[in-house]
Amino acid sequence: MLPGVPTRLDLAALTADELQALLGEGAAQGWLPEVSRARLEGRPLAGPVLHPTLTFEALEERPWGATPEQARTLAALDGELRAAGAEPLGVFYVPLLSELRHQRASLFAPEVAAALRWSETPDSPRAARPLVQAVTWLRDRASGVACVFSTTADARPAPALSEEVDVRVLPGAGPAELLAAHRAATARHGRGGRVAGLEGWVRAWQELHALNVAAWTRRGLLLDED
Repeated sequence: MLPGVPTRLDLAALTADELQALLGEGAAQGWLPEVSRARLEGRPLAGPVLHPTLTFEALEERPWGATPEQARTLAALDGELRAAGAEPLGVFYVPLLSELRHQRASLFAPEVAAALRWSETPDSPRAARPLVQAVTWLRDRASGVACVFSTTADARPAPALSEEVDVRVLPGAGPAELLAAHRAATARHGRGGRVAGLEGWVRAWQELHALNVAAWTRRGLLLDED
């Protein structure tokens, strides 16, 4: 895989659980016959496009949400983040992500990069509810863990993240609960490194993505785009 060049996930190399989490249960079932044939024939099966790098485009502040219900949800989650002590850094669009491309960035304490994520096209297929995520990079990797990643998503990320990432999935948790659990998980591994403002926030998420892309490459999950 060349740096900066888009790739595709090889559906034939994913586990059954990863397929279901990635595509949704119904779509995964529909793909199973073709996936099975590809595995039997020892050939790849091109899936969704994956970009090896992430870019963050700053957006001007405005009332967010494509529907009144979504707007209320986003306002409530943002309010809970601020009440918990998160420092807002602005709203960004991440075009190279497959979904939930809008992100409100914030810092919590000195070491947590948090993101409130949602989609402004909620009627799109498999539209997901807004969620909160957090990442902290450790000062050292003596425990074998490079960073802690926490999310309020309903399921673990797919494909599975790098073995160097301690993944915490707390579906339905509020922002304050997520942040408290995230810091507790980080403390079990050591001390988190300080996030230096917006630049540090962006770098924290870009480096997490790069770490995962490297792991997926080692697993043979990525195909070069033609």
